[in-house]
Amino acid sequence: MEKTKLKEIRNAKRIPQERIAEYLNMSATCYSRRENGQTYIKNEEWLKLAKILDVPLSEIYEPDEKQSNTFKDNISSNIIGTNFGSPSIYTVPESLLETQQKYIAKLEAEIEELKKRLN
Repeated sequence: MEKTKLKEIRNAKRIPQERIAEYLNMSATCYSRRENGQTYIKNEEWLKLAKILDVPLSEIYEPDEKQSNTFKDNISSNIIGTNFGSPSIYTVPESLLETQQKYIAKLEAEIEELKKRLN
């Protein structure tokens, strides 16, 4: 999918593709493919593009269907989705949470014991 917002802002600021490509350490042809939607734009590249164009990321970012990832958590059967530019929800398996809570309680008990020894 062509990145029209990115292209429009770059053109409005009169920054040639070659300059953007140089900043991203790639050829102008490689950058052109990204802008035309032929090649995936990595998250790090979106951040660099916002910086060089001196605009908030939201002004240039256009998600691509290929950039959306969904993972299935086999332990708790929760779906964890990530999509750059969107809030993400992460779930932790209950067993891991319980283990961490027990470990924290153990550490707190050790801290109390050490405090008693110091006094």
